[in-house]
Amino acid sequence: MLDWSEPAAPVRQMPPPLVAQTTVAADQTGLGAIDRRGGRVSVDDKRMINCRADVNQLLPLKYKWAWEKYLAGCNNHWMPTEVSMQADIALWKSRDGLTEDERRAIKRNLGFFAASESLVANNIVLAIYRHLTNPECRQYLLRQSFEEAVHTHTFQYIVESLGLDEGELFNMYREVPSITDKAAWALKHTQHLDDPDFSTGTPEADQAFLRDLVAFYVIFEGMWFYTGFAQILSLGRRNKMVGIAEQYQYILRDESIHLNFGIDVINQIKIENPHLWTKAFQDEVRAMVREAAELEAAYGRDTMPRGFLGLNAALCESYMHFIANRRCAQLGLPRVFDETENPFPWMSEAMDLKKEKNFFETRVIEYQNGGALSWE
Repeated sequence: MLDWSEPAAPVRQMPPPLVAQTTVAADQTGLGAIDRRGGRVSVDDKRMINCRADVNQLLPLKYKWAWEKYLAGCNNHWMPTEVSMQADIALWKSRDGLTEDERRAIKRNLGFFAASESLVANNIVLAIYRHLTNPECRQYLLRQSFEEAVHTHTFQYIVESLGLDEGELFNMYREVPSITDKAAWALKHTQHLDDPDFSTGTPEADQAFLRDLVAFYVIFEGMWFYTGFAQILSLGRRNKMVGIAEQYQYILRDESIHLNFGIDVINQIKIENPHLWTKAFQDEVRAMVREAAELEAAYGRDTMPRGFLGLNAALCESYMHFIANRRCAQLGLPRVFDETENPFPWMSEAMDLKKEKNFFETRVIEYQNGGALSWE
């Protein structure tokens, strides 16, 4: 319940930007007591973490890139049920439609993603939104949270359409070691944020939050999703499982915006808090990226022990080295692997939102306006 009473004491004057976080920041929830004597929000008072400005006031915008990504996410709106699964169902039920290796890869792929989108959504809602104290960034996080729900819906829709064992697919993250290892690694980086008493405001806590952003945006979404995308889109390029491939293409385009948002957030926090980006912390981040690439290589070997036409575990490992080096460059860090060529250049086309082809031309659109909906 909101507290509308007068503050018990005058609001303390906050320090200027870029001072080490040893002072009390403004209310970070937006649900605290209203300061009736508060002045208008200044752009200079808005910050990514440990804000000095009212987090309920969107304008004036300071980080226009965050608002533009929110608009881009809205323009990329889609729902899984708009994609026909008839061809996929027929192929899946056909005795000779898919090889056993292709079936294994598809099931392992779905098993990883089914839980992963929920893990990412939980992290956004329970950790990132709470501590990222900029309203335009929070606006994007609300959009991203919805997209994660759509992605989870997508895997439910696919599993139901193909008649797969729901328990097997949705519980793989606890039963298949290569999937469990990735989920456990990711959760390890947010366990301390589970503490209701955790808050940013000290260099140690701010670094912990920054580490969480790297783990989920750069690695979980920015690295670990890409082997799965390559597997399914490779099948789609051979006219197999085209419905799933279309949905994965939509997800990939969502994720490309998620990744770029996360990179921008991390880099902006670095600018505003240079004391956090120490040499030791940079080395830790590079070690995280390298370890994540090794876990992903193990996942690739598990999902594709023999590979299939156009794709195998070795190619996916090479792709992950390419991606890992690219993520380091985006963070201003030296690469962690020898320079590697991209073995899947067609992946860039798959995530391009400005292709000449009408991205939504295959969608079945049956929208209703509010006046046509029945609420009974």
